[in-house]
Formats: sequence, C-alpha cells, structure tokens
Amino acid sequence: MTPTIRASGYREHEGSRSVAIEVVSASMMTSDETTHMARCVGGDRWVVSWLPGRTLTAQQAVTAMTIASTVSTTPDAPEGADWAMLDDLALELGLTGREAAYMVRLENHDYRKTSKPRRRALE
Repeated sequence: MTPTIRASGYREHEGSRSVAIEVVSASMMTSDETTHMARCVGGDRWVVSWLPGRTLTAQQAVTAMTIASTVSTTPDAPEGADWAMLDDLALELGLTGREAAYMVRLENHDYRKTSKPRRRALE
C-alpha cells in the first residue's frame, strides 16, 4: 500500500479518495479541505502547521497534508477502514493514526489569514 503523488497535486492511497493539495510556488502546500499548511524552509525541508517543531521531507509534508485533509473532512471519529488508512499514512511520520488525528484537531489554526496589526493608543 504505497501512496503515490500525481503531478496534478493529487495524492492517492489504496482504498481512499483523492485529496487535492496545492503546491504554491514550490514553497508552500495548502488544501481547500483544511486550514493547515506546509512551508518549505530550504532544500527538501518542510514544516507543517500541525506538527510544530518538526522538519519533514517534501514527501512527508504531502503525507502530513493528506492526513490533515482526511481528518478535517471527517466530522466524527474515523471508522475501521479510515483508521487503517490513517495508521498507514501516520506511520510515515512516526505516529499512529490516532496521534495524528488528535494533533490535527489540536493545532487547528487558520494560518492563511493575515493578522491585522494592533493599534496602540497614543500616550
């Protein structure tokens, strides 16, 4: 069960649906199914919003984004076959499917929105 990546940016995993992951200027990955994102920090090193403090390869970043998209589009807890798929994907990151699902939900910030600068009162 080896996942594959098509040039179009879709990832396929046996028994799963396709997940659209957009690569923006070779430095960022986003998905319309999740607020999580991955950023290139140089070379083949990537950081993913739901895995703070970890540096991943590009392949692992795609896997992490696939997990985030899958968890974000599953309103309830995944069921048998979904857990098996998440376990397979999460194993590439050294996690279990349950650990990955928990971390995706825990670190659910919308980093795509730009924050407005706070105004300071003049003294």
